[in-house]
Amino acid sequence: MKPFERQQHIFNYLMTHGKTKVDELASHFHLTGATIRKDLTVLEKQNKVLRTYGSVVVTQKDLEQDPPIDFKTNVNLNQKQRIGKKAATLINEGDSIIFDAGSTVLQIIPNLTAFDNLSIMTNSLTIFNAVLQLNKSYNLLMSGGSFREKSASFHGYFAESVFIGSTFDTLFIGTDGLDLEVGLTTFNEVYRVSSLMCNAAKKIVVLADSSKFGRKTPNIVCGLEKIHTIVTDDNLPKEMRDKLIEKGIQLIIS
Repeated sequence: MKPFERQQHIFNYLMTHGKTKVDELASHFHLTGATIRKDLTVLEKQNKVLRTYGSVVVTQKDLEQDPPIDFKTNVNLNQKQRIGKKAATLINEGDSIIFDAGSTVLQIIPNLTAFDNLSIMTNSLTIFNAVLQLNKSYNLLMSGGSFREKSASFHGYFAESVFIGSTFDTLFIGTDGLDLEVGLTTFNEVYRVSSLMCNAAKKIVVLADSSKFGRKTPNIVCGLEKIHTIVTDDNLPKEMRDKLIEKGIQLIIS
């Protein structure tokens, strides 16, 4: 395999698995430490990756955008699957649930098979179809509205009106960024429906891999004071964990 092909494989691996130890990369690709470091140096000079404390992660430049849902689903997939599995343990039989559109929230759906009686509302066509494939007799609701192809979700007046005056037990929501001062933020310019979902839920559960923390994107969805629980991965720094707990937020590490 030519070096540039190998480097692309390494980059793709990082996009899927997120922050990874350099030794783990060398082992996975059956490379010597010298070779993997050389490849990472090339990727770093291209501003594609960033090395810190023996690990490497895709640069924010490659992640801070609003790509299609099919692409986002495969970014940091392992972390998202673990987060989704852990988040599903917060669901009880008979709950009424909102699933916001998002690639991390999507990973809850395969873990719903243990439940028979759920009421589920979503504005995500991807999540709606994933729930249908479970072949369960849930009370499944779709918000409707104007379809946004990039996120495969519904927005606008009709989608928003569903959540005004409605009450659900729990909202599961992802985020593009989580800032300690402003709260949840997103690149998505049609974010108002997500804000109204927050108002309609008794409890808000945020699903976010550790790369999202400390990031602030243009549009504010809701403040941290509204959030009950955050489910994330074990790469979240202790300092950030402590600050979230100080704010009274339940932190669950997957």
